[in-house]
Amino acid sequence: MPSAEQVAADHLSKAASIEDAINSVIAWRTTYATGTGFITGLGGIAAMPITIPVGLAASYALGANTAAAIAHLRGYDIYSEQVRTMVLLCLIGEAGEEILKTAGITIGTKVCQNLIKQIPGKVMIEINKKIGFRLITKAGEKGVINIMKMLPLVGGVVGGTFDGIFVNSCGKTAKKVFV
Repeated sequence: MPSAEQVAADHLSKAASIEDAINSVIAWRTTYATGTGFITGLGGIAAMPITIPVGLAASYALGANTAAAIAHLRGYDIYSEQVRTMVLLCLIGEAGEEILKTAGITIGTKVCQNLIKQIPGKVMIEINKKIGFRLITKAGEKGVINIMKMLPLVGGVVGGTFDGIFVNSCGKTAKKVFV
């Protein structure tokens, strides 16, 4: 998988604006995740011990890469600890916004970049704990979806749909978080 910086640069070179590049990243990654989910869901019950963890890892990697590419396009330092935490936050969607609210952080404002830089280490630790718990919960939710993957072709459609929606949600959350 190309780096988030490379993804951002590729889409920006073909776009009229940063917003167009962001929308392109989300659309492309959503399509990619749908295809990956379809392929990992095709195997049926015999392949489930391998395809479930692979599909989950692929979904999380694509979602995080999408969010990081959006952060990079909006001028954030994707190597800073705070931005990495915000990228992980995008993996849990609207629940991530709730975690930030409980920490006293409002997203969607023009001062968001400066605000993210000023989050104290202690608050970052608490946010990371909550993100970890939500990611584990999300993996459990996907486990229920995986029961449907027992039928080979149906499993591909279910996996593709779920993964596409997941990555699309990560991208849309990143658009809100990284203003």
